[in-house]
Amino acid sequence: MNKFETVLLFSSDLNKSNIDKLDDFFKIQLKKLTGSIINEEDWGLRDLSYQIKKNKKAFYKFYQIEIDGNNIQEIKENLNKEEKIIRYIFIKVDQHSELPTKMVEK
Repeated sequence: MNKFETVLLFSSDLNKSNIDKLDDFFKIQLKKLTGSIINEEDWGLRDLSYQIKKNKKAFYKFYQIEIDGNNIQEIKENLNKEEKIIRYIFIKVDQHSELPTKMVEK
């Protein structure tokens, strides 16, 4: 299993229950591919550096996950199907960083 740190950006026009549904969708995709979430943080609503799909703000969620690296592409394809997930990034790491991150402390 490889370690990844992942950030998902959700559309700013979503309410809490819709964000929770998309969060659950991501977690289900991980479980289907035998991945697991080690830790997660809610970074809240933040300004974007540039407009993405007519959004000037987005809700950020940070995850520390473990999954076989070969399954990342399939997760990306499933995330692309959700139009309210406006961006995502998967970064492979040797060790997960300590929590809380600096983003939470702000």
